[in-house]
Amino acid sequence: MSTPTTDVLVIGGGIMGASIAYHATALGLRVMVLERGTIASGTSSACEGNILLSDKGAGAELDFAILSRRLWQEEADDLGADSFEFDPKQGVVVARHQATADALRPFSAGQRAAGVEVTDLDVAGVADLEPNVSRDIAGGAWYPQDAQVQPMLATARLLWRARQRGATVHTGTGVTGFLRAADGRVTGVTTSSPTLPQVSAKWVVNAAGTWAGEVAALAGAPLPIMPRRGFILVTEPLPVLIRHKVYTAEYVANVASGEASIQTSVVVEGTQSGTILIGASRERVGFDRAMNVGVLRRLAAQAIGVFPLLAGVSLLRTYLGFRPYCPDHLPVIGEDTRVPGLIHAAGHEGAGICLSAATGRVLAQVAAGVTPEFDLSHFRPDRFTETAA
Repeated sequence: MSTPTTDVLVIGGGIMGASIAYHATALGLRVMVLERGTIASGTSSACEGNILLSDKGAGAELDFAILSRRLWQEEADDLGADSFEFDPKQGVVVARHQATADALRPFSAGQRAAGVEVTDLDVAGVADLEPNVSRDIAGGAWYPQDAQVQPMLATARLLWRARQRGATVHTGTGVTGFLRAADGRVTGVTTSSPTLPQVSAKWVVNAAGTWAGEVAALAGAPLPIMPRRGFILVTEPLPVLIRHKVYTAEYVANVASGEASIQTSVVVEGTQSGTILIGASRERVGFDRAMNVGVLRRLAAQAIGVFPLLAGVSLLRTYLGFRPYCPDHLPVIGEDTRVPGLIHAAGHEGAGICLSAATGRVLAQVAAGVTPEFDLSHFRPDRFTETAA
């Protein structure tokens, strides 16, 4: 049996792998995607689809998110916004207490200096945007660039376009090892598939989500990527009660926290189907899928604290997912100098949907030998090795 060869072999069929396939095929590269489960069966099937600038402080990640937000709009124009429920719904951050409101001002000022559109709000300003919000707040901020997609549809649609341009996608195909040249460079992978036992490639991309650390270790390039569990509540379908993506300012602090214990800060938003999504919790418990009723109650109570009318609303279901967490809260993006031929697209945590567009574009440029339009030095895979040393 001959070994198939491709330019870019992507490990992972979630939003990250789909974006890489989309952008790499746009540059004329041959692409193959391997997914051990089904398309979007990991984190991409268990998240809210956030495209947020509002939750990122000034720095490299925010700059990358600004690029990604522009690219998401381009993808919506190409694929059709309705095909994956691209919704530029805008964001409203609510400060429940005066101290939080005071801290929000310099945070938004730094974002504004970086190029984010943001308007500081008093209580009346928040109420103008969200008439059903509690008046027991201290202020907030409005972010007109925040948006949302339906992540499973977005993944499928990106892969659909990539297939149109010649990409192949193999589900139920896990990676079991790496092929190497005499000099140690990665030249492909071995798989669990009897019909596709190995594939040769110029570049192998690790886009395995919460399992990216395991894939990296298999390649001999360890990464400290761990799963961080989060719960989401889904209400019954309702008329439009919430106009924007609304979350409390404490959400930003929880995103940046390294604590392993449970943390909750409410995020509330409507969907095109009429349901309301309520999140978000974060905790490091490995891949434990046990339901935590206490966390669900806490999220519900926090949501009612921001929108009191939710007290009379019924829940339709709950679900949980795992975000790929890195200790420094930055993603791992780029070629691994420890293992030439291996590229990582991992560790985005809760920003994976948002940053996937820019990650796909820039890594496609790396694979094509084009100078990337964004400096990836802040996201270097070998930065953890340097820290340990």
